[in-house]
Amino acid sequence: MEGLEQQNKTRVVKVDSLESWDFYVTQATNQGTPIVIHFTAAWCIPSVAMNPFFEELASSFPDVLFLTVDVDEVKEAATKLEIKAMPTFVLMKNGAPVDKLVGANPEEIRKRIDSFVQSIRVYVA
Repeated sequence: MEGLEQQNKTRVVKVDSLESWDFYVTQATNQGTPIVIHFTAAWCIPSVAMNPFFEELASSFPDVLFLTVDVDEVKEAATKLEIKAMPTFVLMKNGAPVDKLVGANPEEIRKRIDSFVQSIRVYVA
C-alpha cells in the first residue's frame, strides 16, 4: 500500500530506457497528449534543482505528460533531440518537438508550457 501512495505523489514519469522513451512518446502521440520533457543529469546541480519545480508543473497541468530523462541513462533519446546542455526542456506535440528551452529558468518554462497548453486547447476546441 505504501508503494502505491508513493506512486501517486509524482506525476513525472522517469524514462529509464530507450524502450520506455518510445513507449511513452508513442502512447502520448496516439492519444493526442502533449509532452513536456526535462532532460537532466545527476551531476548537473541546476538540473537537480529544477526537479521539485518540474513536479509542481506536472501537478498544474494534469492533461500533459511530464517525462524526465537522465541523459547519461538514455543517451539515445537525448541524441535524437540534439540535447547538448542540461537542463533542457522540450515540448512535444504529435511526437515532434515544438519548443526547446535550455537552462534553469522557472518563469520562462512555466510561461512556455502555459502558452503551449493554451494553443493545444484552442486547437482541440
